[in-house]
Amino acid sequence: MTARFLSTAWRVAREEWRALRRSKVALAAGALLLVLTVAAVGVSLERAHSVEAQRQRLQHSADAQWNSQPDRHPHRVVHYGHYVFRPLTALAFFDFGVAPFTGSTLYLEGHRQNSANFSDAGQSSLLLRFGQLTPAFVLQVLAPLLLLFLAFGALARERERGQLRLMLAHGVSGAALVAGKMAAHGALALLLAAPALLALAAIAALQPGLGAAAAWLAVGYAAYLLLWSCAAVLVSALAPRARDALLLLVGLWALAVVLLPRVLPDMAAGMVPRPTRIEMEAAIHAELARIGDSHNPDDPYFKKFRESVLARYGVSKVEDLPVNYKGLVIEEGERLTSEQFLASMQRDFALQSAQGRVLQAAAWAVPVLALRGMSAALADTDRAAHERFLLAGEDYRYRLIQALNRLHAEKVKYHDDRAQRISADYWRALPRYQHPHAPLERILTQHAWPALGILAGWLAAVMLAAAWAARRMERNI
Repeated sequence: MTARFLSTAWRVAREEWRALRRSKVALAAGALLLVLTVAAVGVSLERAHSVEAQRQRLQHSADAQWNSQPDRHPHRVVHYGHYVFRPLTALAFFDFGVAPFTGSTLYLEGHRQNSANFSDAGQSSLLLRFGQLTPAFVLQVLAPLLLLFLAFGALARERERGQLRLMLAHGVSGAALVAGKMAAHGALALLLAAPALLALAAIAALQPGLGAAAAWLAVGYAAYLLLWSCAAVLVSALAPRARDALLLLVGLWALAVVLLPRVLPDMAAGMVPRPTRIEMEAAIHAELARIGDSHNPDDPYFKKFRESVLARYGVSKVEDLPVNYKGLVIEEGERLTSEQFLASMQRDFALQSAQGRVLQAAAWAVPVLALRGMSAALADTDRAAHERFLLAGEDYRYRLIQALNRLHAEKVKYHDDRAQRISADYWRALPRYQHPHAPLERILTQHAWPALGILAGWLAAVMLAAAWAARRMERNI
């Protein structure tokens, strides 16, 4: 790459910027998108802060209600239950992902596994389903459309006016011309994304632990916008007229950004069907009925369990046990039901992962799908984050209930079981729910690097096509 090539490309880019500055339409559209991006950042930050503050208040209230229980039978505490709420990370403001459509609250109780409830979509108007005004939505959907309108005539309009032939005849290489146009519109794309990228930088400065995730988010969105701006210049270089370039680019945007991202998830769901919640619960109850019934003293499984307990403690009657046999039975029943709950959950997650693999394969043809997966994963608002909340909630529920069942077995006597009470200090001392976060390395390996590879591959393909288009222009002259 010679100094002359760089100098020529720089002059072309500078002239393109000058032409854009002179265009009132371009200035108005650019200013409007900047204002919209700033508004999206402000609205999303406020929304995320409000949601997180509300969940913290509700979690504090649930913990206070748990601690306010009086002295009572531990099995009463098992059925009293407890609430846990999924927290949001500071990067959730950038991309809410699936968080508005999945439940954020789990009610934990014995013998049951409840689904997450109280999603934002379920409690809001239907307008939420059209998309929230977030920085991710603006950069994924609206910014590419504006870039297309600003770049569709970059070379096609000059071809129509005869300026392209004149510049090439005077020794301006096609490669330098295309490179300068791409550089100009690429810089414009980064300028339009600046408010959102600055917000990510601010989050990284305020919370250094999220700095790496914010940086990868910025890289992903920058590559995505550069791809659209370069693709627009490429189409402009190939189209015979500016009108043809505009129609082709708008059709491409509608297909790749609007239509396919909505149709492909439904196709994946049809290819890998999932059972309904009622069907899963029916299967669990059928399996539990096959294993055994802890409430039936003559049940074969629990009859063997009673014999094993008596043999372990060397006694002949449950009344002679040093522990409360009723508590042991409930503890064993909880273990069996929880195993079925977890197995059913894992089967459902496997089906969802299979659907996700269909979309990952489609992302090679529809890059916005790759960006969306990467964006939601880094913001900790993707499907994997929701699954992690459900698994952590179930694990906490099991440990909490089994701790209460152990108190039932060790602190309550077998005789006159139901009439006894134990101190509330026992359950007040039990640990509280701690939400786990996925390691950044796993997110990068599973989402960020594959998505960036797809975007880089598309950028490389566009650049190769641009080099061919440049030679084609020179041959035509």
